[in-house]
Amino acid sequence: MADSLILEVADLEHDVLTGIYSEETGKPQPLRITIQARLKCAPHYAPDTPLDASKNYMDLKFAATEALPPGVHFKLIEAVADHICETLFLQDDRVETVTVKIVKLAIAEAGERIGITLTRERRG
Repeated sequence: MADSLILEVADLEHDVLTGIYSEETGKPQPLRITIQARLKCAPHYAPDTPLDASKNYMDLKFAATEALPPGVHFKLIEAVADHICETLFLQDDRVETVTVKIVKLAIAEAGERIGITLTRERRG
């Protein structure tokens, strides 16, 4: 198995226009988003290794917040996850796989975590 580096942003909360029911449409819903991005790994990371040998964690946060198109309503949270994956693939050729977990906070009744996990691999 080849070496790999996994960057992660966990439990980021962000309001997103999403949902299919009438009570969900037209207003943002709070989502808890965790992103893991697997990158091609450098052969070695020394104390003075520059950032461009890895990836800025803030790129993951950006993909789940500012990179989501404003005013666009995503019917499914799967579509939100897919958009995050595609954003990260476009940002950096070293990203090989992205996993996005989304929990819909507004529908939990007793602390349960209701949502999806989507994993995409770079195509072609």
